Amino acid sequence: MTRIGLSTSSVYPESTAHGFAYASALGYDAVEVMVGIDALSQQTSAVRQLSEHHEIPICAVHAPTLLLTQRVWGTEPWGKLERSAEMAHEVGADVVVVHPPFRWQKEYARDFVDGIAALENSTGIRFAVENMYPWRATKKRGAEMYLPGWDPSAEPYANTTIDLSHAAIAHSDVVEMAQRLGERLRHVHLTDGSGSAKDEHLVPGRGAMDAAGFLKHLASTPFAGAVVLEINTRRCNSREEREADLRESLAFAREHFVVPTP
Repeated sequence: MTRIGLSTSSVYPESTAHGFAYASALGYDAVEVMVGIDALSQQTSAVRQLSEHHEIPICAVHAPTLLLTQRVWGTEPWGKLERSAEMAHEVGADVVVVHPPFRWQKEYARDFVDGIAALENSTGIRFAVENMYPWRATKKRGAEMYLPGWDPSAEPYANTTIDLSHAAIAHSDVVEMAQRLGERLRHVHLTDGSGSAKDEHLVPGRGAMDAAGFLKHLASTPFAGAVVLEINTRRCNSREEREADLRESLAFAREHFVVPTP
């Protein structure tokens, strides 16, 4: 059964520990741990203890491959992914979410596709490569910032992630992307976007991505991964407002991801 999870990044600037607390209190099925600048998120034993304390499983680990986490767990990219796989194994997650390399990481990018496949074979962990987007150089022209590219459906990855906010920036049709990926779609970041150049991570249903239609399509397929809410609550003025957004997001996912009865 597909689990509806919460990314710990959704509660930033509150901590990883708060992310687990919200997920447990609101009735999420699982947690995705964003390994980031919060020191606790980098400690496997602490993350495992949070999972056990709140009695909520960890469905995925997000590797520290964002611009803001370039120095988390060192600067060697393959080392970061190996440590992410180690954490995933220790906490019972079977997926590591990873972004494609930046174009200035030329050596890393050169071997990325084959290297990801090799890591999956050696670790037994699925590395679900996430869709990104062209950076907007001007209103009419985008700049390619990722190698071998921002669209994982164009490469032979065995496992991938669709993020609806990233797709909004790229003006990508997420249903068509899911159809191209087929069984290679392993993980979903449920969120929304208006189509602007900003990575908005809106509460699903508040943007232009037809998140409801995407979930209905996904429920009609053999998708067996996790649907993880990854929203931006930084502008919330109180914990009550943040909690309301997290509750609304979970209700949206449960309402629209309904597997048809055989």
